[in-house]
Amino acid sequence: MRSLLFLVLISICWAEPHPNNSSLEHEGIIHIQEENGPRLLVVAEQTKVFTHRGGNVTLPCKFYHEHTSTAGSGTHKIRVKWTKLTSDYLKEVDVFVAMGHHRKSYGNYQGRVFLKESSENDASLVITDIMLEDYGRYKCEVIEGLEDDTAVVALDLEGVVFPYSPRLGRYNLNFREAQQACRGQDAIIAAFDQLYEAWRAGLDWCNAGWLSDGSVQYPITKPREPCGGRNTVPGVRNYGFWDKERSRYDVFCFTSNFNGRFYYLIHPTKLTYDEAVQACLKDGAQIAKVGQIFAAWKLLGYDRCDAGWLADGSVRYPISRPRKRCSPNEAAVRFVGFPDKKHKLYGVYCFRAYN
Repeated sequence: MRSLLFLVLISICWAEPHPNNSSLEHEGIIHIQEENGPRLLVVAEQTKVFTHRGGNVTLPCKFYHEHTSTAGSGTHKIRVKWTKLTSDYLKEVDVFVAMGHHRKSYGNYQGRVFLKESSENDASLVITDIMLEDYGRYKCEVIEGLEDDTAVVALDLEGVVFPYSPRLGRYNLNFREAQQACRGQDAIIAAFDQLYEAWRAGLDWCNAGWLSDGSVQYPITKPREPCGGRNTVPGVRNYGFWDKERSRYDVFCFTSNFNGRFYYLIHPTKLTYDEAVQACLKDGAQIAKVGQIFAAWKLLGYDRCDAGWLADGSVRYPISRPRKRCSPNEAAVRFVGFPDKKHKLYGVYCFRAYN
């Protein structure tokens, strides 16, 4: 809101033409003076901030008045509100509100968020103990009286996107089941931006999977006949939005680093699935999840040529250094399959959480 005061002075001077004075002309002068009141401006010094799961991060936000050097006019109390934008931008999730000495945080953010307040115009939000679900775009809104302004900051997490389908086989998950499948593997359902970045890094997968906005897509870096044809342009192919209850696809999950140790258990014999679960427990750990083997492979460079059981009953092994007999053509988490749990024998990957 700005108040305007216009002062208009019109001075018109008329002169009779004078044959001996050609410099004398008709003259009309209009003087306009504009006086503006304070205009609230909200600024984010960075539009994107990177962090990792378990870390702390500051989402920058400061407010100013365009025509004054002070943070606030002193007439009204400053209200700061942080919300998280949903993928379709139609809804916002409350995160934190502050006005004077009053502070309130919401949902999973309770006890993890506060204002930095390094200066009187600092509305930056500090988030501690970052969760996978914290990924996304946040809006900082500052309100003073009838004036308000906003800024948006994206919070990005270091991590890895991986395709997932359950033991039942491909295209067996509706959207809700896809979300649960990712959570069960120490991950969340991936956002389009995360899948796009994974595609840029080389992810190529022909099976379509759910994303967090309810769309179904898949990344192609090497066009080929079973995946849209040889003349397909490389990219993230979009199937569009489907019925979340009735439609069934695979899912793309996202996970970040973990607070613990991922390792292959050295054991004198190969194990059935149940024996593998017990062997990890006996070692003070739990059988590892799919998200944990992907995080160890991508973020820690974990490399092991031994196939091992994971918690979902699948058998996989991570290769960071391609070599003969161990994924010679590419670095990848190799998928063996879902073997018979009672009769097939493999090693096991375990995960021990840090306290």
